Amino acid sequence: MEKKVFVSGCFDMLHSGHIAFFKQAATFGDLYVGIGSDATIDDLKGRNTINSERERIYMINAIKYVKESFVNSGSGILDFKEDLIKLKPDYFVVNEDGYSPEKEKLCKKLNIELHVLHREPDLDLPPRSTTAIRSGDNCSLPYRIDLAGTWIDQPYVSKFKPGWAITLSLEPIFEYNERCGMSTSTRNAAKKIWPYYLPIEKPEKLAEILFKFENTPGSKIISGAQDAIGICMPGLVRHYYDNAYWPKKFESIHSEDILSWLEKHISMVMLWPREKGLDLLNETYINEENVSELTKASEEVWEAIKNKDLESFSNGFLKSFNAQTTMFPKMVNERIEEEITKYRDKALAWKLAGAGGAGYLILVTDKPIDGTMKIRIRRKETQL
Repeated sequence: MEKKVFVSGCFDMLHSGHIAFFKQAATFGDLYVGIGSDATIDDLKGRNTINSERERIYMINAIKYVKESFVNSGSGILDFKEDLIKLKPDYFVVNEDGYSPEKEKLCKKLNIELHVLHREPDLDLPPRSTTAIRSGDNCSLPYRIDLAGTWIDQPYVSKFKPGWAITLSLEPIFEYNERCGMSTSTRNAAKKIWPYYLPIEKPEKLAEILFKFENTPGSKIISGAQDAIGICMPGLVRHYYDNAYWPKKFESIHSEDILSWLEKHISMVMLWPREKGLDLLNETYINEENVSELTKASEEVWEAIKNKDLESFSNGFLKSFNAQTTMFPKMVNERIEEEITKYRDKALAWKLAGAGGAGYLILVTDKPIDGTMKIRIRRKETQL
């Protein structure tokens, strides 16, 4: 009896990369494809699909590698859970950007073997992804990750001690999920100003425009400037805050040698979206001592990156995260700590993307870890 293989995804704007993935997955047995509903994609990606779920099912069922496709019956990241229980496949196959600890945990519970594939074009075809194709005709603004100093861009933190926040602008090689610490809310605001592309000229001014646009007069909660800066200013940037929402000064690094070094040693793992209603300000320990630890860690990270000192970089990176969670303990919980524990022996350091809790886990490593997502830093000369 042929083994059953299951894959799940959006599979919007069907392209050769999808076909190559189906072909690889089908080598394990009969391939069943579960697709996210239109409503699920809107919730996770913050956008409407190009092709409806009915169109996607019609096209996928026409592919020779696929035995059957269907719309997943649930919602959220594990929208396929009940379908998986009903189908009882032998294998669950994902790409590296589709892996998550929750999927691994579910597969172990159901005694299903999880396989993580690397994206490989077939027949010497060019690499293809839905994100890249969408960027041709639609807005494809950068994302950002923060490396150190997060929260210092809030005056109620920097008033105790001024310091630097460090951000890294990322090319959108993946379409990161909403509410996951990847500055998606600020990015969505940017789409209203620049629907198709981000202008090249004066990135610092663009960041200021975006910050002011998102935080209209009378806003009860002011989004930190680091999100707008990370999106609009390419490369590695640090910005200095002193009891104000906008930084007093900037420094940046665009050395190809250093940026390539960072790409080699930083990877990401998808967790789950931030819990709705989570109040990080419900319990805080913001004082001079804890803020000082945050600012010192940020300085250590910056110097380590300039010297390409991996040991010092990982030490400062972890110190910065520990300082954040000391001030805002609601950033982590038992569930997140459980996932971090899985990488303690594999990674040199770790932190959550953004300051909202959950989302993506950012890792500093000395060598690649299977199942993690690589990053691509946005260079100054290739602004989107």
